[in-house]
Amino acid sequence: MPREAPYLAVADVLRTRILAGEWEIGERLPARARLAEEYAVGRNVVRRAVDRLIVDGLLEGRVGSGTYVRTPRERLRLVRSRHRERPGGTSPLSGTGERGRADAWDAHSRVRVPAPEAIAERLAIGPGDLCVYTHYEFLAEGRPVQLSESWEPMAVTDGTPVVLPERGPLAGKGVVERMRSIGVVVETVVEVPRPARATPAQANLLGIGVGDLVLRIERTILDTDGRPVETADMVIPDACREVVYEFGADRPRPSGHESDVSAPTTED
Repeated sequence: MPREAPYLAVADVLRTRILAGEWEIGERLPARARLAEEYAVGRNVVRRAVDRLIVDGLLEGRVGSGTYVRTPRERLRLVRSRHRERPGGTSPLSGTGERGRADAWDAHSRVRVPAPEAIAERLAIGPGDLCVYTHYEFLAEGRPVQLSESWEPMAVTDGTPVVLPERGPLAGKGVVERMRSIGVVVETVVEVPRPARATPAQANLLGIGVGDLVLRIERTILDTDGRPVETADMVIPDACREVVYEFGADRPRPSGHESDVSAPTTED
């Protein structure tokens, strides 16, 4: 049997002590140097063990202060599924653990914003080409649960009634429906999830600590010609949201060959 990594062993011992109530909620843990001496390991081992427990939601780090036992938070499920884009469709996982779904949002759009180089690359446009930029803050029961920064090329929507995502006849209806109204058919949604740490601005808006773990989802929506019509960065706090991707399997073709598994689309 492979030997368990030292930091995992230390994390398990600390977890047991925390759950046993050795340190109360809000109490500061001993200094890392002291824990390293107690367990006869290096400080880097203790640092990795503590980081693991921060990710697990048992601890929180406070800049310049130390590490504290965190108030337990319920981690709600957020399902991202291709079923949500179907007319009248619902996810089979809906209602089976998905609570705390965003029920309100605040959005602020700006037009004719030059695309930064990284965004331009994702949208297959030139750096500095004009876009509509929209910042979203999603709320569930008044509590912030997700942030999003969306970019749409003005070359696609300029001069149409849907140039602003949250204004006009299709305000708030989502990218797919808005684009369909101007003859642009969305075919593909690509999402790349990456773990990240909350910036000071994100932490302030989400009500979490600076450096807390978040899931950053880079989403790009493409039309039938493969042209990107929107790209967005979504930020979801890991401590209170569990993101689940639901894949639907297509029915076998008449030939009997097995179809590929269908990729999920997104909620917008």
